[in-house]
Amino acid sequence: MARVTGDGTVGKALEVLDQVAAFGRPVRFSELLAESSFPKPTLYRFVQTLTNQQMLAYDPERQTYTPGIRLVRLAHAAWEQSTLAPVARAHIDALSKAVGETVHLAQLDNAQVLYIDKRNAGQPVEMYSQAGKVGPAYCTGVGKVMLAFLDEAAAETVIEQQSFHAFTGYTLETADALRAELKDIRQNGYGFDREEHEPGIICVAMPILSTNGRVLGALSVTSTTGRTNLAGLEAYVPILKETANNITRDAQNWSFPDYNAKEATRI
Repeated sequence: MARVTGDGTVGKALEVLDQVAAFGRPVRFSELLAESSFPKPTLYRFVQTLTNQQMLAYDPERQTYTPGIRLVRLAHAAWEQSTLAPVARAHIDALSKAVGETVHLAQLDNAQVLYIDKRNAGQPVEMYSQAGKVGPAYCTGVGKVMLAFLDEAAAETVIEQQSFHAFTGYTLETADALRAELKDIRQNGYGFDREEHEPGIICVAMPILSTNGRVLGALSVTSTTGRTNLAGLEAYVPILKETANNITRDAQNWSFPDYNAKEATRI
């Protein structure tokens, strides 16, 4: 069901866009209506307006809607201007080449992790994470290292919004368990995903911090338990740290949109 906001017409239209995108495939109006909190005439009006504005695309043969070309253009502009991806591109290319494993670049999106770039290993492994996808913060390496270095109030706000669903037998299932791990991460400067989100998938993760300690994002080197172990991944900590420092250096003059702020701020 759509989450109705207090942001008027624009907020409601964005809810419809979110709903279409969440299906991950072409969707019929009847499917949208079945999950929407809006009355049929209201939903239809929003869908028609979004289609007219090219924010949605309509296939008359299949009678389905998908995100439109104008939305793609806006998404590309946002990726170029509002994420670490362009700044970090050369650095994660070099990291991927050096380690031969999958590399992820992520930022916080409210209480979730947004994967903004990815480099596959020489022998890719099927896994959930893809650029543009969101994932839980409490059971991913990148999510936990970003949480660990937020200020206390911001971290608590994010922790309170976690679902603590047990994806595997290794998933942290309580806020207290997560807080204990975040303390260890702050002491060590890096963290792990111990098959917490997907069976057989492990990673070592490093926060990307501004020169004044603000969280900009996170990096991870990800592999499988069939290929290596946590000790093997831990050997990549020095190069992960070097890569994170290089990204911070290149991001000095970049206007970074804080995940919980309304206006962009300089790092």
